[in-house]
Amino acid sequence: MVHLNNFSLVPFDIQSDRVLKAIETAIPAEAINEAIANTQAQEERKRSLPAELVVSLVIAMSLWSRDSMRDVLKNLVDGLSEAWIKVGKYWRVPCKSAITQARQRLGVRVMSQLFHQLARPMATGETLGAFLNGLRIVVIDGTCFDVPDSDKNARVFGRPSSRPGTMVAFPKVRLVILVEAGTHIIFDALMCPYRMGERVRALKLLRSVQLGMLLMWDRGLHSYAMVQATLAKECDYLGRIPANGLCCMNREKW
Repeated sequence: MVHLNNFSLVPFDIQSDRVLKAIETAIPAEAINEAIANTQAQEERKRSLPAELVVSLVIAMSLWSRDSMRDVLKNLVDGLSEAWIKVGKYWRVPCKSAITQARQRLGVRVMSQLFHQLARPMATGETLGAFLNGLRIVVIDGTCFDVPDSDKNARVFGRPSSRPGTMVAFPKVRLVILVEAGTHIIFDALMCPYRMGERVRALKLLRSVQLGMLLMWDRGLHSYAMVQATLAKECDYLGRIPANGLCCMNREKW
């Protein structure tokens, strides 16, 4: 037995310039411009926060979630190439309210369009845990998360049940995702009200599975409709059966 008396964790730190370079590689500027054009989100006049820059900011905020929006924006403009972000020579970092207004102008359709343009499985034969018997392993799963406590969010998404006379602090959103197991890349996703079951949304995510994939799901998603819809996409499946916890799988090769 090995004793870990002097064991310590070394934090895995990636320099910002490498992250920015990875963003440019994974999300080409042309793809952002195409998404903006397809959703008709172009500005009618030149602004200090053009739509292309706001899209970049939304993406970067998930990578530097602990930093303020203004700091993230400044890092983007300083670190990304001119081909990816074009701003004026005397550009200054806008105030927080201006950034918020720019995000509201952009809306959600551009980000959704960009996601569906670019998100896809990327594992290769060398990726550990990505394939089984030549089939690409993908997984459907679901989770819930809190959203800001507002009347509008409560009406749209709803709140969990609570004891009489009490109310849960935050409305909740249900998120159902389709993930490539080897890379953990989410290549399709749907959000819905909290009280809508995962099975309904999981069926819709089958739009992104295909021949050559092995789709896995937990017992909460297993149903006759799920199996039939998966087979209609010529996709192999592996699912847990609720009654006895055994696995259900198709095709003679299994």
